[in-house]
Amino acid sequence: MDHHDASESRKQADGRSPFDKFVEAAHQRVSRAPFFGLCVGIVLVWFASVPLWPDLKSWQVAIHTVASVLSLLLLVLLENASRRAEEASQEKLNVLAEALSALMVSRAQDDPKLAESVRKLHEAIGLEDRH
Repeated sequence: MDHHDASESRKQADGRSPFDKFVEAAHQRVSRAPFFGLCVGIVLVWFASVPLWPDLKSWQVAIHTVASVLSLLLLVLLENASRRAEEASQEKLNVLAEALSALMVSRAQDDPKLAESVRKLHEAIGLEDRH
C-alpha cells in the first residue's frame, strides 16, 4: 500500500462528524493567501462605498458589525481546528513515548543502568497512569 492509498483510507474511515469536516474545510480555506486577498477586497469595496452611505457613522458601524461577527465565527472554527491538531500531535507523542519505553524496558534486561532511565521516563510522561 503506498502513501496515497493510506491517506485515502484514513479519509474514508476517519469517523469525523459533519461539523469536524466543515471545520477542516474552513481551516484549509481561511489559512491560505486567497482568503486574505478576499478580505482585502472586502475592505476596499467597503472603503470605496463611503459616498453611497448617507451617514459616516452608519458606514463605520456596518463594517465593524460584519467584521466582529466574521471574526467571532472564524475564531471559533480556527480554535476548534487548532485543538484537534494539538490532540493529534499529543497522541502521536504518546505513542512514540510508549514505543520508546517498551524498547528501553526490553534493553534494560541487558543494561541494568537503563532501568533508572525507564523509571524517569515513566514518571515524566505518566505512562503507568494511562494503562
